[in-house]
Amino acid sequence: MRVFNTFDELTEAAGTELGTSDWVSIDQRRVNAFADATGDHQWIHVDLERAKEGPFGGTIAHGYLTLSLIPWLGSQIFSLQTPGAKLNYGVNKVRFPTPLLVGKRIRSHVSIAEVVDIPAGKQLTVKHTIEIEDDPKPACVAETVVLLLP
Repeated sequence: MRVFNTFDELTEAAGTELGTSDWVSIDQRRVNAFADATGDHQWIHVDLERAKEGPFGGTIAHGYLTLSLIPWLGSQIFSLQTPGAKLNYGVNKVRFPTPLLVGKRIRSHVSIAEVVDIPAGKQLTVKHTIEIEDDPKPACVAETVVLLLP
């Protein structure tokens, strides 16, 4: 676990890899709960029988479910203990290169893409690659953007 206590520590880490999270299994219960929370009950996510005959041979996780796990997976790798508020500013360059089959395990590989001075404080961009166990392509690649206020 890498802990950043100051803006200077964070700035010095720009361009570096921070590590990987633990593996987590994506089960049908989690996918169904996400479908209920978002109202996205597309058969490819929740209909086990129909999905068996579909293009992937089973149900797949929602791309946005995978994306939503980034903060939790990232918290296993690094912590921002800098003074002031930390605000989610957005996400850049989100892609879902390969479907995530339910039952597979994923983990996040994290690096600090950049740290930029802005009038309000710092803007931190973190690159997350959500790897699928035993698959050469990731489930998700995204850059999260955080505003760090003094």
